[in-house]
Amino acid sequence: MNMAARYPFQASEAKWQDCWRSRNTFAATDAIPKKPYYVLEMFPYPSGNIHMGHVRNYTLGDVIARFRKAQGYDVLHPMGWDAFGLPAENAAIQNKVHPKVWTDSNMATMRQQLQRMGLAYDWSRELATCSPDYYKFEQMFFLAFLDKGLAYRKKSYVNWDPVENTVLANEQVIDGRGWRSGALVEKREQMQWFLKITAYADALLDGLQHLNGWPEKVRLMQEKWIGKSVGAHVDFRLTHNGEVLRVFTTRPDTLFGAAFVAISPNHPLAAQCAAVDAGLADFIKACNAIGTSEAAIEQQEKQGYKTTLTVEHPFKTNASLPVYVANFVLMDYGTGAVFGCPAHDQRDFEFARKYDLPIIPVVRPDAHNEADITQAAYTGDGVLYHSDFLDGLPVVIAKQTAIARLEQSKAGSAYTTYRLRDWSISRQRYWGCPIPVVHCPSCGVVPVPAAQLPVTLPEDITLGKPGNPLADHPTWKHTICPTCGGKAERETDTFDTFFESSWYFLRFTCKDADQPFDKNMIKAWLPVDQYIGGVEHAVLHLLYARFFVKALRDCGFIDLDEPFNNLMTQGMICHATYKAEDGTWLFPH
Repeated sequence: MNMAARYPFQASEAKWQDCWRSRNTFAATDAIPKKPYYVLEMFPYPSGNIHMGHVRNYTLGDVIARFRKAQGYDVLHPMGWDAFGLPAENAAIQNKVHPKVWTDSNMATMRQQLQRMGLAYDWSRELATCSPDYYKFEQMFFLAFLDKGLAYRKKSYVNWDPVENTVLANEQVIDGRGWRSGALVEKREQMQWFLKITAYADALLDGLQHLNGWPEKVRLMQEKWIGKSVGAHVDFRLTHNGEVLRVFTTRPDTLFGAAFVAISPNHPLAAQCAAVDAGLADFIKACNAIGTSEAAIEQQEKQGYKTTLTVEHPFKTNASLPVYVANFVLMDYGTGAVFGCPAHDQRDFEFARKYDLPIIPVVRPDAHNEADITQAAYTGDGVLYHSDFLDGLPVVIAKQTAIARLEQSKAGSAYTTYRLRDWSISRQRYWGCPIPVVHCPSCGVVPVPAAQLPVTLPEDITLGKPGNPLADHPTWKHTICPTCGGKAERETDTFDTFFESSWYFLRFTCKDADQPFDKNMIKAWLPVDQYIGGVEHAVLHLLYARFFVKALRDCGFIDLDEPFNNLMTQGMICHATYKAEDGTWLFPH
């Protein structure tokens, strides 16, 4: 007798699922829970069908929810849809259907599949981020962030995905390619909206120390991504006019080993030089053919262009260093300029070898032995030599002494910087939450009044043309300035979809409330007791969600420091994969 004959699963599963549904077995209490337990899996993007990764992820949450309920807990186990995004827009173009129709259809299919699995969800709390009833609140949050100085707009070099025709945050660039399209990312300069996540760099770092229920790997990934660097600003003076070229360094102790100064291709000084040097202009253009992420920068061949400029050494009298424009220097890290000490930095070592620059050792392992730097830089600890007033000092003391001398001579100062960049939230696409501001010729950028929220998307949209569909709409962008009553235009960029997923877990606690949150419910249910999802979101969703909670707290919306007490990264269902030389995916055959 086979298994199907012994267990009539179709009839039996349907029977019990009907029973659970009629009794609201898995519905969370609407009152303040006496013994709360909140279990949540990262909600899915409605792509059209549940896959085996979903099955694994949601089964884990189901087991935990049922176990805690059996233990007598008031369990909150909701489900919703991360429903905005480029894939829906691209599919709509391909299938000649509106993105909302495509998304709603996929949600219906996937909802039926999840319900057929018999998962213990409270479906009464279902939400979709593409609903105006949901995104009107994040428009409210944005305006609060804008008022508090946590949201701002500026011209910036951005990662441009030429396939999806939109900007990507650094976290969305993987190995120099768009995280969804796989296309090689390019560098562009344009106006963008940002959230000031860097204002929370220390708070995000400090908070990691208390997340004992998180995998160590994820905490380490976030720590490295935030990348706190303690060092100094060093002011090198241009020899021809005495103007200052400011450099950030974590190794001021190695200044006596400096062989060159390098600036970013996008540094203002590089632009000045390129204006009279066609070769440099071509070099800068080639540098801008790649993205702005550190991964893209690090993986390319290190190249430089020697300018006619030189700078004075801050410690050596009558000594100067050449200035290069280098493709490995990031404009938005530190000051966009570095000094190179080839003997004690491997990247600088390779650069010096390539361009025949001096390699001067200034750190040795101890007072009696010198390091071998014939084949590679020495990057270990040790004591200083060949360094005048720093000779004989251990590295840690030499750093402090060098900074003190810089400050004394007004040639620099102590400074701390971060690898973390502010979060670029502008996307030049249709299927996303509109950014609630207008641009007035007289008043500038003007927030949309709260009474006029939500700013909704137009339904009569034409997709498939190059560029931003909202900017191309004949009427939607034209509006009236809330301040002066004159003609104005709506912001046509939409939010990065990670904006929506950075707070959905809060809304589940009070889905039908007129305000975004019920503070009593937030206090009762949050932080999430058990969160489940892929480790690939360590420096995307998980970092953004932590920042968002802190920003919402500081704007008075909630009283909460961290969103997730315990995190389970479930791994992936995978098999051997293959790529062509151009980086595109191949089928096994």
